Amino acid sequence: MILELKHIDRIIEMAWEDRTPFDAITFQFELKEQEVITLMRRELKPRSFRLWRARVQGRATKHSKKRNFEEGRFKCSRQRTISNNSISKR
Repeated sequence: MILELKHIDRIIEMAWEDRTPFDAITFQFELKEQEVITLMRRELKPRSFRLWRARVQGRATKHSKKRNFEEGRFKCSRQRTISNNSISKR
């Protein structure tokens, strides 16, 4: 499978996100976890890859079966909501 540059950028972004599971990347881009690791190794600098690898290894949120929540995203209680391109006041 040949990926476009914008897809590679999005896959890297999703892989760095703590709460985006590998299953979401597989669903959207049809890349298995090992293929994502290979892509990250190829696209990142060696030091960045090692940092990323240490970060995601064993992380429960990167694997859907290990997550302790089913759906939704974490949202801080102090985070403001965005509506119509303007930040709503509390």
